[in-house]
Amino acid sequence: MNEIGIVRLSYDGCVNARQHWETIYTSKAPNEVSWYQPKSTVSLDLILRVASSKDVKIVDAGGGASTHVDSLLQQGFTNVTVTDIASAALDHAQRRLGEDARRVAWRCADVLADTLADDSVDIWHDRAVFHFLTSAEQRQRYVEEVRRIVKLDGFVIVGTFAEDGPEKCSGLEIVRYSARTLHDEFGPAFELIESTREEHITPSGSAQQFQYCGCVNRRTSHCRAA
Repeated sequence: MNEIGIVRLSYDGCVNARQHWETIYTSKAPNEVSWYQPKSTVSLDLILRVASSKDVKIVDAGGGASTHVDSLLQQGFTNVTVTDIASAALDHAQRRLGEDARRVAWRCADVLADTLADDSVDIWHDRAVFHFLTSAEQRQRYVEEVRRIVKLDGFVIVGTFAEDGPEKCSGLEIVRYSARTLHDEFGPAFELIESTREEHITPSGSAQQFQYCGCVNRRTSHCRAA
């Protein structure tokens, strides 16, 4: 555990995934990976539209070394948690933030095996973890966990590769989504309120198409189309 502190949880059988991402973040600088963004404009805009106050609890799932946490702190959010399976990714973010890292809760955990409390999160944000879940069983478990963790009427914002996006990322197979197919994975308990696309330019200059969906955790209600 470093000076700032990271809650480290077991990996629930996901050692290979952990090793893969630890290798990525120990062999490359954060701004060298294809998913790097100097600023997470789309994600931040979506969060600002649904946040009722600056003290809502936000979880950045798979946030790793992303600059998204920087933007949240700059906007004045005071209750931010960043999770990632790779401790090296979290270490990068902490070093970049310096003393501001103390304003963030850090969790090194597999997103499918975290122990966040029931009904404890107001806004769940995930840019590019969900599309790595290539089995139906993984996706079902993810959705069940999000439904458990996010408060009733809380928000879920997920970004994945779009249907015309890359077929692989970091050497791994992924699943590509349209707005409809992404929302369908979450089902009628989640009311779709917004969907948008983003053209992400990688550090090497390539264009990648992303799809985002924002939902409300209704749990027992039926969805209406956005």
